[in-house]
Amino acid sequence: SACKKPATMDDHQKRNLTFFTIGLIFMLSGIEYAVILPTIWKYLQILEAPPYFLGLGLSAFSLSGLLTGPLFGLWSDRRKTTKSIILFSNLFEIVGNFMYFIGYSKWLLLCSRLVAGIGAGAGSSIFGFLTRSTRPEERAGIFAAIMAARQAGLLIGPAFNLFLRLCDFKLGPFVVNKYTSPGIFMCLLWVLLQFVVLAMYWDVPPISSEGGAAAVNLEMKQEGEEAPLIGSDEEPYISHRLFSEFLREEVVVLLTAQFITLFNQTALETMVTPLTQRYFGFGELGNSLMYSLCGVEVILGFFFVRWLSSKVADRAVLATGLVICCTACTWCLVFLCNPRGGYDWELSAFIIGVFLQLLGLPFVAVSQVSLFSKVTAEKTQGFSQGVRRSVGGLATILGPLWAGGLTNNLYIMLGMMLALLVMITVSRASSRYGLA
Repeated sequence: SACKKPATMDDHQKRNLTFFTIGLIFMLSGIEYAVILPTIWKYLQILEAPPYFLGLGLSAFSLSGLLTGPLFGLWSDRRKTTKSIILFSNLFEIVGNFMYFIGYSKWLLLCSRLVAGIGAGAGSSIFGFLTRSTRPEERAGIFAAIMAARQAGLLIGPAFNLFLRLCDFKLGPFVVNKYTSPGIFMCLLWVLLQFVVLAMYWDVPPISSEGGAAAVNLEMKQEGEEAPLIGSDEEPYISHRLFSEFLREEVVVLLTAQFITLFNQTALETMVTPLTQRYFGFGELGNSLMYSLCGVEVILGFFFVRWLSSKVADRAVLATGLVICCTACTWCLVFLCNPRGGYDWELSAFIIGVFLQLLGLPFVAVSQVSLFSKVTAEKTQGFSQGVRRSVGGLATILGPLWAGGLTNNLYIMLGMMLALLVMITVSRASSRYGLA
């Protein structure tokens, strides 16, 4: 046993470095969003694109990620490796961001976001890998840290924008200005990340194969001879298992929760800027400051949930989050739809509404990913997480479209969002299985 100790220590180091690299990947995706979002609208206008191209450009990224996520997930389930998948998917991010840098026409810009979005599809493989290489009781904490890394990227992104704004030179035939510079900047960051992944990412063996997760082994025993079949080549059996798995009540409830919370979040993100402009006269600085404060709140929320998840069950965390979200939506419906009572009171009501909305987010996000990983089969985690992320991707496409058309009809917009939230809270409470 004395000989074995250094080896396990080495495995532990590898595991930590791998998790650190995963955190970096998610942080970069946050930075990319925060760096490109503020300038893409002006960039499109310079390329003489009609207004609806902004929606197309933002949705294109989600769309290709939504389509490729389950495919990357299936690939990682089959191959049992994620390193090669991450290296491959990052190539799409590199090419996509370089296309964004070239600019040239509105169509090339649209294609650049589509191509970069394919790279985002590997997130499902990463979540599958995290599920396989963590114990059920520590999983929520690790998921919270990874999600906080993306939020940190969203916070750091605007800081990079400060110096990217000042770019004004030529790089061979290409012009580098404040609109094209985010493309080349992200392209270089993703290239650097490739080297980090090569050096610091290991496909660490799954916990269950080391005898760490008793629950998985117990499940194997209960299923008798069926368990090994999940990993075999019996295609019809696997597809039947997968299909019936997604029709189980607890899985449907969690996928619905994923859709509704992301739909509401992106709808509110879309609504906030026109609202602050209309009622409070916020400019770009005011909005940037507000987004930064929101980012800080969400990161603190994730770390609070990380601590809380070690103390209470995931289902209690999810219930808390849903109740907070319902409260926030009700608050907005009562105080924001028809604001009255002077500037100070309106601003206070608005701040409380946004604060409550963001407060519920980490509770729901972390607990439903963690619960989802526990109620779906471990062998097909990559594909299952791909489906979960696709459902989320669909919500991030539909949310802004729903809100964008209804910024003047807040009663309809918020009323619908509250109805969806109440529906999922009730179905969550009455779910026969009482999620694990």
